[in-house]
Amino acid sequence: MKTTLRISEDLSERLSALAKSEHQSESSLASEAIEEFLNVRQWHIQAISEGIEAADRGGVVSHEEAVAELKKWGNAAY
Repeated sequence: MKTTLRISEDLSERLSALAKSEHQSESSLASEAIEEFLNVRQWHIQAISEGIEAADRGGVVSHEEAVAELKKWGNAAY
């Protein structure tokens, strides 16, 4: 699928320089960057959704319980 994007001149220059240094086309590098961004964003949204579902099911601990558990690990944990 062919898509056209408008990006800032600074971003375009950075993309061009990185593509050149990695011996890739700008299109290939941009596609790779967009795919990685989408993967991270989708993972983040899924993790938040799972956290909300766990909280709705009562799968949470109080602040006090969390601090008590961290204190078992020693001062470096908090």
